[in-house]
Amino acid sequence: MTVYTIASGKGGVGKTTFALNMGAALSELGMRTLVIDCDIGMANLGLMINLESKKIVSLHEVLAGKVEDVSEAINQTSYGMDVLLSGISIRGFKQADPEKLREAVEKLVDEYEFILLDSPAGISKESMVPLAVSDEVILITNPELPSVTDTLKTKLMTGIVERKIRGTVVNRVMGAKGELAASKIEELLEVEVLGVIPNDINVTKAVAFKVPVVVRMPGSPAAKRIKEIARKLAKLETSEDSGKYGFVERLLGAFRKITKS
Repeated sequence: MTVYTIASGKGGVGKTTFALNMGAALSELGMRTLVIDCDIGMANLGLMINLESKKIVSLHEVLAGKVEDVSEAINQTSYGMDVLLSGISIRGFKQADPEKLREAVEKLVDEYEFILLDSPAGISKESMVPLAVSDEVILITNPELPSVTDTLKTKLMTGIVERKIRGTVVNRVMGAKGELAASKIEELLEVEVLGVIPNDINVTKAVAFKVPVVVRMPGSPAAKRIKEIARKLAKLETSEDSGKYGFVERLLGAFRKITKS
């Protein structure tokens, strides 16, 4: 089991969208996966996903110590993965203690193969705790120098809490003049680039329907790159072999849904 914190230096780089789609992609591979929205102040994962029935209890109540069984706050999705949403009330934010996140995650580690913590952007107590709770951190950046510079700060904060960087994902790449190449970003951050995701209109369309792009439009450019990263994290086949294993992945995903129902 691995706990990954998905982190970025600033908001708007596509961190939550990546966390949601990575959770769906790992689930499609047959991996028991949970995505936790750790942004207790500006939660938005719940706005990007359709749930047939949404739990009344949220991460706010868990971190406020109002719920002993964290599973009471976990929602199941129709595409395999589970999600633990944060609340949106100011009162809930004031009552939530970010330090209790570690305890909550520890209660769930035996239930999943992957737990993805969607961390708040920037540098704050709320963003530091998910970094400290994780096994490894995945940095999300855009291919512009200001974004990479902010990502470097997050990398340094990860070092302070003595956690390992798994790598970085370069998101929303348009191929425009002035964008930094993946090799340059790798040089600046001194971490492996796990993948490059193109700026894809299909992602925006999928968000509008509240469905991960890897589910709604699995053949889109962004979805293909995200699924390649998922296979890398799951230590499965390379992208060159992905076509050969497509049926197996779908079969594993279907089995996962049956066993959860």
